[in-house]
Amino acid sequence: MIDSINKVIQRHLAQLKKEVSAYNRESDLWVSQGEIANPAGNLCLHLCGNLQHFIGAVLGNTGYIRQREHEFAARNVPVAELLQAIDDTMTAVANTLNNLEQSRLAEDYPLQVFGEPMTTEFFLIHLTSHLGYHLGQINYHRRLLAN
Repeated sequence: MIDSINKVIQRHLAQLKKEVSAYNRESDLWVSQGEIANPAGNLCLHLCGNLQHFIGAVLGNTGYIRQREHEFAARNVPVAELLQAIDDTMTAVANTLNNLEQSRLAEDYPLQVFGEPMTTEFFLIHLTSHLGYHLGQINYHRRLLAN
């Protein structure tokens, strides 16, 4: 199960790199219009911060310190920095999950993120679907601006 979760997360993060790189104009990563409050650049930072924190720091003891407010407040972060953040996230997730004992999946996740206990397996599945959800938003955002 851990291997499958890691493969899906790595595949989604590789796709995130492609999406971020595929914007016609770097400035479009930071465009928000109407009810779209979080442009692709912020969603990228959010996804990296989320995975670096909940998988890397909490499960892997990487020492990563999340700056969630910055994830949504930052603007005009260069594409090269976004791509580096994705690479760093891919490494942290892979290192953590490759070293996670299978038995940990049945144990409670160390934090009560939703206000009640949940297994580590449940939360890893949640994190994977959260990544896919925002990845889809980024893809749609990019295609809307490409016209």
